Amino acid sequence: MMNDPMRVCVLQHVPFEGPGAIGDWVRARGHALQVVRLDLGEPLPALAEIDWLVVMGGPMGVDQEQRHPWLATERAFISRAIGADKNLIGICLGAQQIAAALGARVCRNPEREIGWFPLELSAEGRASGLFAALPEGFEVFHWHGDTFALPEGAQPLAASAACANQGFLFEGRVLGLQCHLEATTEGVERLLVNCADELTETGPFVQSPEHIRAQPPEHYARLHQALFALLDRMVELGREL
Repeated sequence: MMNDPMRVCVLQHVPFEGPGAIGDWVRARGHALQVVRLDLGEPLPALAEIDWLVVMGGPMGVDQEQRHPWLATERAFISRAIGADKNLIGICLGAQQIAAALGARVCRNPEREIGWFPLELSAEGRASGLFAALPEGFEVFHWHGDTFALPEGAQPLAASAACANQGFLFEGRVLGLQCHLEATTEGVERLLVNCADELTETGPFVQSPEHIRAQPPEHYARLHQALFALLDRMVELGREL
């Protein structure tokens, strides 16, 4: 799919959770990629200098502002970006930050969800076309202990057995995803190394490192095919507004 070049700004929170396959999509579509590390004190861009804002994940919670003061700065920037009609995508913590910026509650999920589990699309999720390339029952990657309530006015997109809200779409241009369609083998390995303490918790939705590592390259290829289709659809939705 050929599109006019866009300026995509990625907000990254820790060294081991980068844009992953989202960066591959940006480059494949001929867009410009900028990565900003707020945790390192890097400055935010001017809104006039970006077209898309992508907010990545991280092990911190949205309420840990004393330890991570940039969380509040980021939420304020998200609010301004939404007000400026930018396209936004949030992944995991990023989705929680967007939900919080929209006034929704973020809290502990009843179950910690770490590993490969399928999504169940809502009627709105199916109608959106965002998941058209995601096979039914296909296992996507998860790593979270918190969750978000559905922001007022947002459409629920998906759920999983462990988490009632796996995604939402707000005003056709703001997307929150609790799961990680951007996951790569290298990115998953970095999470296993850097967040190993979270795997000590037992539960029905916490898989072993061996199980998590067992997905073959073909599975990641299908995952990224679904991601590329979702991002292409977000471009289309933005043009329809």
